[in-house]
Amino acid sequence: MKIDGNAIRPGNVIEHQGRLWRATKIAHTQPGKGGAYLQVELKDLRDGTKLNERFRSSEKVERVTLEQKDYQYLYAMDEMFTFMDEETYDQIAISAEDIGDDAVFLQDGMKVTIEFYGETPLGVALPEKVTLEVTDTEPVIKGQTASGSFKPAILENGLRVMVPPFVSIGDRIVVNTAEREYSSRAD
Repeated sequence: MKIDGNAIRPGNVIEHQGRLWRATKIAHTQPGKGGAYLQVELKDLRDGTKLNERFRSSEKVERVTLEQKDYQYLYAMDEMFTFMDEETYDQIAISAEDIGDDAVFLQDGMKVTIEFYGETPLGVALPEKVTLEVTDTEPVIKGQTASGSFKPAILENGLRVMVPPFVSIGDRIVVNTAEREYSSRAD
């Protein structure tokens, strides 16, 4: 679907220069001389490279609609991650390169959303929060307060996060996957 260059919004996926890009930031600019334009920061959906591009309202760009489907994570083998469609039980394998750094959060049986362009999987959207066990952290130091101090902890998936002083080895904590930060103690 063709849209005007000034109709691009953050999160839109467009086809530009023969590649698929996601708009991450936009800024409307009206210079003193000449027409207004939209300054757009684009991120390549394949390799993650970024591009800053100017689009005028007179330009037309191809907006791409991605299909989103729910899958269940099954297992990883040889840098490939296997997922199962929960309706048809079909399985697909996605490379570690396509998933990126978020692969550390994948857990057996986890429900994820996979974005497709035609038949090609482009990315995996994880749940907002995951529960993980603390495998290593410093002991509590007497007199520390929970309000202002944090200490490093290593989680079962190898991720290092800062946690409040009351968290100890063996505790299960909730981690925000987007920010990669401690969110709360698990119930």
